[in-house]
Amino acid sequence: MAADLDDDGEQTVSINEYLESIEEEELVKACPPSLSEADLVLGGDEGDECTYSKGYMKRQAIFSCLTCTPEGNAGICTACCLSCHDGHEVLELWTKRNFRCDCGNSKFREFSCKLSPNKDVENVENSYNHNFKGLYCACNRPYPDPDLQEQEEMIQCCMCEDWFHEEHISLGSPNEIPRDEEGEPLYEDFICKACSAVCSFLTLYPKTIRATGKQPVASVATGKDKSVLEDIPPKDEPGKLDNDVCSDTVQNNLVADMNHDSVSDDKKFVVGESSQNNDSSSLSQSIANSNGTCILGVDWMAASIDSESRPLFLAKNWRDVLCRCDKCLDMYKQKHISYLLDKEDSIAEYEKNAKQKREEKLQKREGAELNFFNNLGHIEKMEILNGIADFKDEFRSFLGSVDPSKAITAADVNQIFENLKSKRRRM
Repeated sequence: MAADLDDDGEQTVSINEYLESIEEEELVKACPPSLSEADLVLGGDEGDECTYSKGYMKRQAIFSCLTCTPEGNAGICTACCLSCHDGHEVLELWTKRNFRCDCGNSKFREFSCKLSPNKDVENVENSYNHNFKGLYCACNRPYPDPDLQEQEEMIQCCMCEDWFHEEHISLGSPNEIPRDEEGEPLYEDFICKACSAVCSFLTLYPKTIRATGKQPVASVATGKDKSVLEDIPPKDEPGKLDNDVCSDTVQNNLVADMNHDSVSDDKKFVVGESSQNNDSSSLSQSIANSNGTCILGVDWMAASIDSESRPLFLAKNWRDVLCRCDKCLDMYKQKHISYLLDKEDSIAEYEKNAKQKREEKLQKREGAELNFFNNLGHIEKMEILNGIADFKDEFRSFLGSVDPSKAITAADVNQIFENLKSKRRRM
C-alpha cells in the first residue's frame, strides 16, 4: 500500500487504498496462519533475537543485504534483517542449512549488529553461492528476471541449494519432471546435474528411490541372510540391483534463495516435496544400522557407476533407504554430505516443524486471550463487546460519508475517536 505526504508532510492514504489493504489482510486471515508461505519459511522464528548464539543451525531462513555486502558473501538471520537492515536492499534466500548469522562481522566492515555485536570475525563453516548476489540457476540470472514478462517456475537442489529453471536442468522436456495430473510434484527432493556427480553412488540403489509419474515404493528384504535393498520387479523381470537408476531421472530445484523470496510473494519457486501425503510405510524405517554390513551388497567403490551425471528426482522418504554401515558413513563424511542421512534436513520436515510451532503458538495465544476474557465480570465483558460494535458502526459511517478518493489523515482518525467519546458520554 503506497502512502503519500500531504502539504504539511503528514503521511496519508486514500480510502480506496485503505480498503484494498483491508481486503488483502482478510484474504490472508481466511487461510490458516500455519499454512502461510512466509510462516513456513521462517520456521516459527518471530525475529525477536539474532540466531548467532545458536551456532550453525540445521536450517533457518537467511537473507542477503546487498547494501552492506554487495559482493554477496554474507547472510543474515530474520531478526537482523528486521532490526539491523531495515530500509536496505535485502534479498530473501528462503532457507540455508548449517548457517550462522554474519550480521556485523568482518564482512560488514564498520557496520555493527544491533542485536548481537560480539561475533567472530568470520563464520568459517558458512557456505555461499551466487544466490547471495541475487543470481540463480546455471544461466546465472536474477529472479524475478527483468527481461521476462512471465517468470518461470524454479526448482531447488537439495544439495547445493541453488534454484534452477525447469528448462535448464538438463532434461529432454519439462514433462519429465514427476508430477501428478494436477501438476503437483511427486518428488520429495531434487539433485541437480552437478551435484549428482558427488552422489553417483545413488545409481547403485534400486529404482524405487526415484520419483516417477507414480510414486514408487521401496522395500527391504526380510530374510535373515538378506540385507540388500531390493527393487520391486515387474512381473516379467526377476528382481535385481539395477545400476542404471539415473537413466530417466531429473532434477528438482527448491529454493532459493532461497532465495527467495524466501521468497517474495510473486516468486514461483516450487518446493519439491510430497510431505502432505506423508506415508511412512512407503519406505522401510528399519534400514541398516551403523555396522560393517553394507545393504547394497556390493563394493560400491569398485562397482561400475555410470560416469555421466544426470539430475535426480527422488521419491518420498528416500533418505530412509540410504545405507548406514561404517563404510558408507565414512564416505558421507568425506564427501561432506552426511546431512543426506538426516530427515530433518529436508524442506518437507522443516515446514512440518514450522506448522507445528505455529499451531502451538496460536493455541497458547488464543488460550491466554480467552482466559483473560473469561476472567472478566459480566459488565466488563459487555463493555468490551459494545465498544467493539460501536467502533465498527462509527467507522462504517465515516467511510460512507466521504469521497472514496479522499486521503485519510490523522485528523480524520482523531475525529472518529472523538465521535465515539461523545457517543459514550451521552449514554
